[in-house]
Amino acid sequence: MILIVESGATKTDWCLIAPGGAVQKRLQTPGMNLSSIAAESNAQVFADAVENFSGVQEVHFFAAGLLEFPTGLDQVFKERFPMARCEYASDLLAAARAACGHGEGIAAILGTGSNTCHYDGERIVRNIHGGGFIIGDEGSAAALGRMFLSDFVKELVPADLADSFASFHEADYASIVRNIYRSPAPSRYLGSLAPFLLENRENAYVKSLIERNFRDLFERALMRYGQNLPVGVIGGFGCACRAELERLGAEYGLTFSRFIASPMDGLIDYYGL
Repeated sequence: MILIVESGATKTDWCLIAPGGAVQKRLQTPGMNLSSIAAESNAQVFADAVENFSGVQEVHFFAAGLLEFPTGLDQVFKERFPMARCEYASDLLAAARAACGHGEGIAAILGTGSNTCHYDGERIVRNIHGGGFIIGDEGSAAALGRMFLSDFVKELVPADLADSFASFHEADYASIVRNIYRSPAPSRYLGSLAPFLLENRENAYVKSLIERNFRDLFERALMRYGQNLPVGVIGGFGCACRAELERLGAEYGLTFSRFIASPMDGLIDYYGL
């Protein structure tokens, strides 16, 4: 049996598959970023979760913020599955395997945040860093929310759209500043504005905002890989914007091979082969 674990800041997906790819069990637990959450907290969450699985011979664990070998988590897995072979890697490698399989291509995570890489079919050979929601994350939901709020607080958003936004969200300046600079998850807050904007995607102002967000992604990341390779998109925001990505991408000579909302769906295919 193969246990695949894909952990992001919002949720952790667990999937147990048999040889051949048949799904035996799926589970979802709270997400975490390993670079910003105490190791003890991570270990306890995972210790509780692994009790739901048995007969595991391989563990493939992918997580956001995985910057070094996760000693505490390795101990959890080894205690529960002493004979299992364990692999630990970044969420970007999970995205690349999910989007590109065993072939060469460009993988683009487009969710709350963003990240991209050139994948040769086995490993990541180049990564232009996403940079996070303050200095990067081009093409993401958080970047779109940041662009909108920057205009909103400066009264640059068309009045009818600004009024519509204010009727459904905390739109006073103090609340906006608090949610960005004092909340524990500012990126998630910014990304939460994306559904409102996508609902109004036919509005000329919103359309231009979405296009600028993706042109930034193309020009600052995807085009810089310098090869005519297919791009696989992973993430709910990217999937929701498929039409815009394909239309704008054609202007840049970009072709999109796959759109996957959840990396787990592609990972099941990858490890089930």
